Amino acid sequence: MGNNYTPEIRFPEFDGNWGQRKLKEFGKATGGTSIESEFSHGGKYKVISIGSYSENSTYTDQGIRANETEKTKSRVLNKNDLTMILNDKTSSGRIIGRVLLIDEDNSYVYNQRTERIEPDKKYYDSQFLYQLLNADSIRSKIIQSAQGNTQIYVNWSSISELEYLVPIKEEQTQIAEFFKQLDDMIALHQQELITLKQTKQGFLQKMFPKEGEFVPEMRFPGFSGRWEERKLGELAKFSKGSGYSKSDLTDEGEPIILYGRLYTKYETVIESVDTFVKVKENSVISKGNEVIVPSSGETPEDISRASVVSIPGVILGGDLNIIDPICDIDPVFLAVTISNGTQQKELSRRAQGKSVVHLHNSDLKNVNLLYPEKDEQILIGQFFKRFDETIAFHQQELQLLKETKKAFLQKMFI
Repeated sequence: MGNNYTPEIRFPEFDGNWGQRKLKEFGKATGGTSIESEFSHGGKYKVISIGSYSENSTYTDQGIRANETEKTKSRVLNKNDLTMILNDKTSSGRIIGRVLLIDEDNSYVYNQRTERIEPDKKYYDSQFLYQLLNADSIRSKIIQSAQGNTQIYVNWSSISELEYLVPIKEEQTQIAEFFKQLDDMIALHQQELITLKQTKQGFLQKMFPKEGEFVPEMRFPGFSGRWEERKLGELAKFSKGSGYSKSDLTDEGEPIILYGRLYTKYETVIESVDTFVKVKENSVISKGNEVIVPSSGETPEDISRASVVSIPGVILGGDLNIIDPICDIDPVFLAVTISNGTQQKELSRRAQGKSVVHLHNSDLKNVNLLYPEKDEQILIGQFFKRFDETIAFHQQELQLLKETKKAFLQKMFI
């Protein structure tokens, strides 16, 4: 167990208390000034400003560039410099105090409200300081120092006096290397996930007919001929879910799907549910293989999506449109086609409202559905179901890695 001056987890070759240091002692600090006048589409330098900082503390390239001028010359960053953002676009504190680690010389300049820190190489490892200052439990010191309401900020003169516990440089370097390896693994999994999602989108574009066409570019062997087109209202029965809300949720009870979870939790096929309620009278309960579409959301794209409830006995909450396909239509295929391509675009156009948009069963009934024979539908549906399962697996692995890093940050820093 660590005490107030030693971390809970430590490399075995190190012992003794960590030393207390002020933020301003980490290295030379220089505040940014406005360089908007030097912005140019073809400029030499990438610009670091508030939009460059992300919640995972990596650089976001906004495409803003600056020319090489007398004004920007003193704002050019070196490899292993740190930059810290001193304000936040909102009151949430998600960005304020975050730090970027510069990865190469002579490529970046920094704008106003960013503080440059040039670490003292004799005593401090830049990668260690990057991990330390971005750790949630450590960055909270800066959030607590913030001022303002809708857009919060801190002053360097104030936060530079904040105190941190740090070990000798040799231990810093080992800790930094450990977290860099974790970050590299996280980045690799993120890229794999992006590639999977892009590959899925590529197949969606090729395996469904383009607008105005009736034959897809890519098909499974053994199938040919044009797809049929009919109104969805001719191919399914329609109903609505029953009124439940988040406030009805309990730790145990009957499984339920609320419309908001379609945006955050579920993919094309729902095979398990992790939210529960105490059942009310007149609840709508799934028989299995119903297709559900949210009837309200923040944007037309939000509600132009569908999932199949493959299991019986699940309560279907309010703000859900329920589609029960007839025998000619495979429910998984229907959910995929509603959520993508020309059908999704048509639903988006039909969605109505301003701050909240709505989609009714009457809108769904009038959607023009393109579909092949049922055997081909089943193959298409299962193909994309497997894609979703692979994506979900990679997302779980990525989340586990992030949680592992978070746990180590809590135990390896003080």
